[in-house]
Amino acid sequence: MEITADPLVIKIDKVKFEIDLGADKILAAEKAERKIAIEIKSFLSNSTLTDFHAALGQFLNYRLALEMTDPERILYLAVPLDTFDSFFQERFVQESVRNYQLKLIVYEPQQEVIIEWKS
Repeated sequence: MEITADPLVIKIDKVKFEIDLGADKILAAEKAERKIAIEIKSFLSNSTLTDFHAALGQFLNYRLALEMTDPERILYLAVPLDTFDSFFQERFVQESVRNYQLKLIVYEPQQEVIIEWKS
């Protein structure tokens, strides 16, 4: 993956969005590049559900902004491994991910590595 913008700035009229990263993801199987944007979340507050509400709302707004300005760019929500292994296994959260068609990146924050891409 090659970082192309940090942050990726999108302006629609007077509304300005700053998505954490813009990148080109090289897909080995297809031997092609895909433009992506990644919003990275830490889920560090006392309420994981509140963090999820905020992340979901932000994700949906960013995705709409990308559809309006850069429709070929795919948006991913990056979540820490421990949050994915616990909170993201709850039935409501899994249904939200399915219903809102979230694309996820699961990352390990201490090692700063991507564990899994979930489309």
